Amino acid sequence: MSTPNPLPRTLPASVIVVCADSGPSLRDCARRALGSALPLELILVDNGSTDGMPQAVEREHAHEPRLKVIYNHANLGFGPAVNRAAATARGEHLLVLNPDCLLEPDTLARMLDVLDAHPEAGIVGAVVCGADGTPDPASYRRDPLLGRALATLAGARGGMNIEGAVPSGVVAAEAVSGALMLLPRKVFVELGGFDERYFLHFEDLDLCRRARDAGYAVLLAGDVRVLHGKGGSSRHRPVFVSRHKHRGMWRWFRTFDPAARNPLVAAAVWLGIWLHFAAQVPGQLWRLARARRRSAR
Repeated sequence: MSTPNPLPRTLPASVIVVCADSGPSLRDCARRALGSALPLELILVDNGSTDGMPQAVEREHAHEPRLKVIYNHANLGFGPAVNRAAATARGEHLLVLNPDCLLEPDTLARMLDVLDAHPEAGIVGAVVCGADGTPDPASYRRDPLLGRALATLAGARGGMNIEGAVPSGVVAAEAVSGALMLLPRKVFVELGGFDERYFLHFEDLDLCRRARDAGYAVLLAGDVRVLHGKGGSSRHRPVFVSRHKHRGMWRWFRTFDPAARNPLVAAAVWLGIWLHFAAQVPGQLWRLARARRRSAR
């Protein structure tokens, strides 16, 4: 961990970034976060990276008192890493941010304004966009209930995806993307943080569901757009990431979906999830091998 810094005891926000071989985008993420117009601290949590990027960021900002780096020396998973950072945070609010997301100087201020205007809110998300500006549908989601998943497969209305364009204003959502998620720290503590039984993926859906069950609103700030580069670490370890995504899918299903109460349905869902995972592995390994051959040229 970097040297303790002389920041005030409390700040408007702590930005928490978890990385695991996230690549050069981590540098841009850190620079943009530290370029915020509001006072903040940036807590970078390294889950055992071998690419040297967390150390490079720490060197680059060696005289920056707002940066704190936590080295876990192992991949603890996304939720556990965020929880450890949150336990040391000085911010009244926590902004959970992916290492390939690039904030604008006013992003944090605009999201805090949404929280101020909506005291019932426990979580506020923003619209994460690809390089071409296309919004990621994961910015504005519904609970992944089995009935909705089947409706989506059948091409029926009312499935997993929300019909129409991503809203341009503040709207209530069932879930927002964990790539960029703002919470009052007191709400995060009340909810017990992220469920550490999820290693990677679905922990954001779980947190949004628990926030709603606790009586808080989950809101999407539809007019706040953030560039999202999509998964540096996922490209290097696609099977590892996919396995944990499918594990998270199963955990969410048996925790929240009423259909899981039927043991036959639950068994069928378990089998379907892992058959889906197995079917994806050959293609993932082929694409990984092709990418490695290209980089070796």
